[in-house]
Amino acid sequence: MNSTPGQSVDRLLAALSAENASTRLQAALAAGTHPGPALLGALIDRCAVEPDFFVRDMLTWALTRLPAELTVPRLRAELESGSAQARSQALHTLSKIGDPTVWPAITPALLRDPDDDVARSAWRAAVVLVPDAERAALATELATQFGRGDREVRRSLSRALATLGEAITTVLYRATSSSDSNVRAHAQATEQLLRDPDAAFDLDIDAAKRVAALDGAPC
Repeated sequence: MNSTPGQSVDRLLAALSAENASTRLQAALAAGTHPGPALLGALIDRCAVEPDFFVRDMLTWALTRLPAELTVPRLRAELESGSAQARSQALHTLSKIGDPTVWPAITPALLRDPDDDVARSAWRAAVVLVPDAERAALATELATQFGRGDREVRRSLSRALATLGEAITTVLYRATSSSDSNVRAHAQATEQLLRDPDAAFDLDIDAAKRVAALDGAPC
C-alpha cells in the first residue's frame, strides 16, 4: 500500500528529530530534494536545536530550496530569538539565500552579539548582503570588534573585513594606531590578509603582536 503525501511528510518530520544523527541528516537531505512549504516550520525549528554540524548544514541547504518569499520572513523573525543557535543559524541561512532586502535586519546588536557564533554569522551575512553605499559604514562597525575573542573569532572578523576590500583602509589605519595592543595586532593581521588572502592567519597575527610589542617598547 502506497503512502499518501501527508503520511510521507509526517514520517519526514519525525525523522528530523530522530535520535540518530544519520537519520536526521537523511531526513534533511530528503526535505531539500523534495522541498515543500509544509516542512518550513519544522526545518527552522530544528535549526535552533540541532547539535550536529553536518545536519545543520543540510537543514540550511533544505531551507534554501524553498521559495525565498516564504523562508526569509520566518528567518528574519528568528533573529529576535532568545536562542543563540537560532539566531546564528538564521543568519547563516540568510547569507546563503542572499536576499538583499534582509540587509536592514543585520543590526549593530547582531554584529556585536555577545555570543561569538552569532557575531561570526552576522559578520559573514553582513558582508554578503551589504549594499555598495553602506560598505564603509559596515567596515567602521566591524572595526569595533577588533581584538575580540580567540584566534578563530579574530580570523572570522578579519576575513569578513577583507571581503570589503578598499572600504576598510581608513578603519585599518585607525586601528593599527590604537593604544590597545590586541586591537593593533588584530588590525595588522587583517591588513596582511587583505594584501594576501592566502596568507596563514596564525602566522600573521603572531608577527603582528611582535610588531605591536616593538612599537610600544621604550627607545
